[in-house]
Amino acid sequence: MELSQITESLQRDAVWVVFMNVLLQQIGLPVPAVPTLLLAGSLAAGPGELAGVLAAAVLASVAADWVWYLAGRAFGYRVLSGLCRLSINPGSCVSQTEARFVRWGPGSLIVAKFIPGFSTVAPPIAGSLRMALPGFLAAAAAGAALWAGLALGAGWILRAQVQIAIGHLERNAGSAATALVSLLVVWLGWKLWQKYRFRKQAQIAHIAPAELLAAMRTPRAPLLLDLRGPAMVAQTGPIAGATVAELDKLSDAVGAWPKDRPIVTLCACPEDAGAVQAARLLLQAGYLSVRPLKGGYEAWLASTSPENDSVPDAPDGSADQQRTGA
Repeated sequence: MELSQITESLQRDAVWVVFMNVLLQQIGLPVPAVPTLLLAGSLAAGPGELAGVLAAAVLASVAADWVWYLAGRAFGYRVLSGLCRLSINPGSCVSQTEARFVRWGPGSLIVAKFIPGFSTVAPPIAGSLRMALPGFLAAAAAGAALWAGLALGAGWILRAQVQIAIGHLERNAGSAATALVSLLVVWLGWKLWQKYRFRKQAQIAHIAPAELLAAMRTPRAPLLLDLRGPAMVAQTGPIAGATVAELDKLSDAVGAWPKDRPIVTLCACPEDAGAVQAARLLLQAGYLSVRPLKGGYEAWLASTSPENDSVPDAPDGSADQQRTGA
């Protein structure tokens, strides 16, 4: 659709155009909403029309956030893991974002729209953590009003400049399209390079679940760092013998642990992303033996299930304790 057609649509029915644009963008589709809000603000006839468009944007944003909230409440960490798998960069693990949400509290929903990636992840995290619905809706509405209001307000204040820019883009549509495609290519290349870099960093020694279980029965048992998010730990329970840790606070988790003692990191992230990042940070801090658990939490569950007889029980019954703790 050309800019002139978009402009005509906004002049004719700005409320519905903005509502649908924001709804689709907040649901997770790659549809930019800020340019539409800027243009709608520049075309508004007066404060009353501007307020109507703002109300439509807020309603659409809250509706999308409510859908994600209900999904998180119904399916818990599975929604978060699914969103993490959709990320082009698995290093941005959901459990890290979840830890930040818990640390910042409900107020994080107000600034979520301004943080790339966090806007989509925050609502299902709130649902999985059983945040009260009235408080969630209030925070989501406040955040949407701030985000959409700033874009609409900027369009209104700079309406002359916005119209000049639109005219310039229409006269140079070919050059503008080339520039846009170039920017998209650069962005995609940057993301793919991040993915490639993570894959290279992930090529460190892992430990298999059976090997870990055997090592935890020895006098020199490794320290097991559980990097799952708070929602998943609360939903599935802690792992016996493990220390719950956050990637941003690894030093607090390891405490005075000797640097020559082994450490194993575990997460519920695609490609063991969080566990690999934690292992690398600890190795850089001087710890001599740090290995991510191959397959993460799902592999741990499979290896400690009662049906798995591949690992012999220890004489002191610690294997039974590991099974019941998972």
